Amino acid sequence: MLSRRELLVAGAAGALAGNALAQAFPSRTMKIVVPFPPGGTGDVQARVIGESMARALGQPMLVENKPGGGTIIGTAQVAKSAPDGHTLLLMANSFVINAKLHAATLPYEGIKAFEPVACLTNSPQLLAVNAASPYRTFKEWLDAAKAKPGTISYATVGPATTQHIAGEMLQRAAGIRLIYTPFAGGAPAVNAVLAGHVDTVLANVNEIQAFLEAGKMRALAVTTPQRLDTFKQLPTVSESGLPGYEASAWFGLCAPAGTPKAVIDRLAQAATGALADPEIHRKLVGVGLEPYPMGPAQFAAHIADQYAKYSRVIDEAGIKA
Repeated sequence: MLSRRELLVAGAAGALAGNALAQAFPSRTMKIVVPFPPGGTGDVQARVIGESMARALGQPMLVENKPGGGTIIGTAQVAKSAPDGHTLLLMANSFVINAKLHAATLPYEGIKAFEPVACLTNSPQLLAVNAASPYRTFKEWLDAAKAKPGTISYATVGPATTQHIAGEMLQRAAGIRLIYTPFAGGAPAVNAVLAGHVDTVLANVNEIQAFLEAGKMRALAVTTPQRLDTFKQLPTVSESGLPGYEASAWFGLCAPAGTPKAVIDRLAQAATGALADPEIHRKLVGVGLEPYPMGPAQFAAHIADQYAKYSRVIDEAGIKA
């Protein structure tokens, strides 16, 4: 059994080794795997933030788009990579949703397969209606939904997505029953509301902002805890009668499980440092994203909380993969 002095010496040696490893890292080109197609908000932020991280860390940062399998293909690729910090994953809400819905079939060990590095952004969801809709405020929409259960419809990008679960959470928080109408993409869901086929849409800001500005749609509320800088006049769902309601897509970086803490900390410092840059902030807001910085420990707690929240809703609503 080691003495106290021996334990202290061993601990000090471990700390020195970790510091040396962090100083030597990175030793070659790094990569962010984006499990989404090129051109979307995930891809854009990975390139903008990755470029800043490359400058801070002194090595190039490549972005590799690896869509497919509901983000599982790209996620599995990173999970199987060497845990040395040179390969990162841009993760989103889909990460915890997949960990719940596909627990038995995932080619990696769910949320345990990764070390959280940093939360980067969130993508606010807006509840919106056609400009010709009789509902001018969230309260009017909610009162109608309560008065006429099962008659008001809402569209989302598809089943078992962040928006679908946000809608299920909304129904449970408000005690209402809506007609769920999934579509194979954000654009078709928005177009269905524009055409008057569906009453409401839950969508990302960038998917409907042009229609709001053109006066073709009306936003009733935002699902984030606070109002948005770009829509200061738009109330949150929480302040409009459902205190505590929150449902927004988020994005962050993680590394394969087993990546040394010293390396994780260095990556986190570079990522959160990028978010403090006013020019990067401007670029992110321009594509409908809000900086949402968290370090490794806080991000790990956030992932655990989100997994528990989504799992509960998925079970209660009987959502299947």
